[in-house]
Amino acid sequence: MSLHTHFIPSLIVFLLSFPRYYSLPGISEASGYDAFAGRVNPWYPSTIQGCNFGSKIMSSKMGRSLAAVKTFNVNDYGAKGDGSDATEAFNNAWKAACSSSQGSVLVVPKNKNYLLKPITFEGPCKSSITVQIYGTLQASADRSAYSKDLTRWLVFENVQNLAVEGGGTINGNGKIWWENSCKVNDDLSCKDAPTALIFYNCKNLVVKNLKIQNAQKMHVSFEKCVGVEVSGLTITAPADSPNTDGIHVTRTQNIQISSSVIGTGDDCISIVSGSQKVQATGITCGPGHGISIGSLGDGNSEAHVSDVTVNGATLTRTTNGVRIKTWQGGSGSASNIKFQNIEMHNVKNPIIIDQKYCDQDKPCKSQSRAVQVQNVLYQNIKGTSSSSEAIQIDCSEKFPCKGIVLQGIDLRVGGKVAKAECSNAKITEKGNVSPSCT
Repeated sequence: MSLHTHFIPSLIVFLLSFPRYYSLPGISEASGYDAFAGRVNPWYPSTIQGCNFGSKIMSSKMGRSLAAVKTFNVNDYGAKGDGSDATEAFNNAWKAACSSSQGSVLVVPKNKNYLLKPITFEGPCKSSITVQIYGTLQASADRSAYSKDLTRWLVFENVQNLAVEGGGTINGNGKIWWENSCKVNDDLSCKDAPTALIFYNCKNLVVKNLKIQNAQKMHVSFEKCVGVEVSGLTITAPADSPNTDGIHVTRTQNIQISSSVIGTGDDCISIVSGSQKVQATGITCGPGHGISIGSLGDGNSEAHVSDVTVNGATLTRTTNGVRIKTWQGGSGSASNIKFQNIEMHNVKNPIIIDQKYCDQDKPCKSQSRAVQVQNVLYQNIKGTSSSSEAIQIDCSEKFPCKGIVLQGIDLRVGGKVAKAECSNAKITEKGNVSPSCT
């Protein structure tokens, strides 16, 4: 075989193996873009000639080496980064990036502070797009700026092949909203507040390495999305901030949440109706209300959640641990759920199923219908409870919980064995289970 025949394949392998040595045109460190750290045009098949790369989303380094990209710096569109209103500049920069026929990168430079009023980054876009947030995005504190829609601040809508990352900060500036919440002041009428960051109807989505803090209400919500990878998020708000869920998942399928630290005034992760194939690993939670499925079935509605796995989490001083909560009068099901390898540190209600959930001032009426809870595994859950009852499983008489498995449970209160209170549930215990429902 000729030297030429040997050389060409070897050269191709070399180039694909070392893409970080090839810089991208138009992207510089001065702009705040790290040419070796970002994700650009990462949407490639998970296998090449039968080789499994372990993910549907391949390395960003390979993406950069195989496709040209174009960068759009928000400063070039009039943003100053000095705390002044940058909404129009961001909107214009997004439109330009979204309309680019080649892979694009929208850059938010580091060491800058950009004030934003409510804004929607809308697709579909002509190609894959990466938003690199290095600086800080800060919400307007003027509540009148949200008069058109009180529920939204930053929204990515109808976008495919999107990555949002960069290590920067998204600050919801939520204090003014918390002070005017009926959950803080009983004399006030209850009004809605914005979710800081919403992904709506997005497909093939990566959200990673961001700090999201002090949301007006929920911090980040995935709504009606498919194919989502979330990792490296740090989400923080005061423990007494109302309704500030960390990560909210609704009507979303195939979502993986990993390696994230969440401490807020509500659920660290909440998973509600229409969500399927949800995986959460490496989660640090606290303060907050724990990791919850639900609430489901409010207002006599039909709700479905299935194939949820929480594997590897540490919860510290949360008001609940791993929880399933459903309203009386609802219908549907919560099924095929696994809570595995979880550490509890001074957690109130470490394991709880509540089919009689009632989050309103007046007592809820007893109703015969209920969301069916079935096929739930609690495995290798250990630690300490701040409540005497570490396990509370309170199910419906007419729709009892089915297929509940407790395996390898060790929860204590002050060094002593905790209690379990279980009703209307078919429970199987495997191995050492303390406290026991039997």
